[in-house]
Formats: sequence, C-alpha cells, structure tokens
Amino acid sequence: MAFTAYHNIVGSAGVTQELIKSGDNTRGIKSILLTNIHDSATATVSLFLQDDPPSGTATSVFTLTHYIPIPPNTSLLLDDAPLLSFNGFIYGLYIKCGGSDSVDVLINR
Repeated sequence: MAFTAYHNIVGSAGVTQELIKSGDNTRGIKSILLTNIHDSATATVSLFLQDDPPSGTATSVFTLTHYIPIPPNTSLLLDDAPLLSFNGFIYGLYIKCGGSDSVDVLINR
C-alpha cells in the first residue's frame, strides 16, 4: 500500500474518510497538521484509529480528537510522536468532519 501525506477533505455530515489504510507504513509519523481552509466557518474535526476486523467481528475505534473546533483560516498541529505511533498493520487513521467543512491534512514523517 502507498502512504499518502496530503489530503483535501470536504466534509459532509456523518461521512468518515480514510487517511491511512491499515497495512500502510505508519512508522515515523511525527506530526499531523489540520488546516481549516474556509474563510468564515469553524470546522469540526474528529481523528480516530479503527481496525479492519474479519467479517462478523466488532470494530475497535480509538479516538485521538473528538469534534475539535478549528476556527476559519486556522491550523491545529498534532506533534506528539508517541501519540501518533500506532500499529499500522492493524489500525487505519480516519477523519470525520462536519457538514460543508473544508480541511487540508498534512501528515509528516
């Protein structure tokens, strides 16, 4: 699987988007920069880890941020490497934004 460092997210209420697929190389993530690129509206962002269990098995979800408001034209930097260290063979990284939110995501390794 190929790691993708840059994502343009246009939110839609209730839609979850995959940033890093389980099985991708997640070693060495140093930071994640979330930037609200909207000029006047606050973005609401949740980041979480989720596994991809076999059929019939419950999914495990671990929340990193939960509905964090990011003001217009503002960035949120997550730069705690131990927090961002997770087993990429088991878990993927996902984002969920509020409706009509526009957020750029930059993942630094």
